[in-house]
Amino acid sequence: MHISDRLIKAAFESDENFQIVLHRVIKEDLNMNAVDFSKEAGIPHSTLYKILSGNRAPNIKTLRQIVNTVKKHEKPTEEFIAVIAARMVLDTITETKRKIGGRLITVKEYSANSMEEAIIVSIRAEREGAKALVCAPIVSHTVEKIVSIPVTTIMPKESITEAIEIAMRKVG
Repeated sequence: MHISDRLIKAAFESDENFQIVLHRVIKEDLNMNAVDFSKEAGIPHSTLYKILSGNRAPNIKTLRQIVNTVKKHEKPTEEFIAVIAARMVLDTITETKRKIGGRLITVKEYSANSMEEAIIVSIRAEREGAKALVCAPIVSHTVEKIVSIPVTTIMPKESITEAIEIAMRKVG
């Protein structure tokens, strides 16, 4: 989750939480002091001090200025699609970058050996900035209910057909 997203989320939760998160963002994430931040944001230092001390809630204009200033300091994240599968399936992925619709997308692998692990790594992938998830049909329906990014289901038609043929050869 981006720093600005944490701030916005905190603003919707409560004034107190916004105050705490804003203080941490300025001091820890941006490594700034309140005076420098207020100058960069175009907010009077007294206004920022009142917000940080809990004596005032930010109005919408001030909130926009704060969030936009934080966004200036955020590093652009690389766009990626998360593929959630068992390690043996992930080992078959040969390309880690693909050009799709004129955009270079990275494919990041998330190994999971159970439904529970698949759900956990789905949440982790979303938090790390995945633009979408690709996962097995047995878990995709549940994952769609949990994450807010698109989920695509792997439909391994060829591998299922191949597995059936192998099973038939073993049967005799």
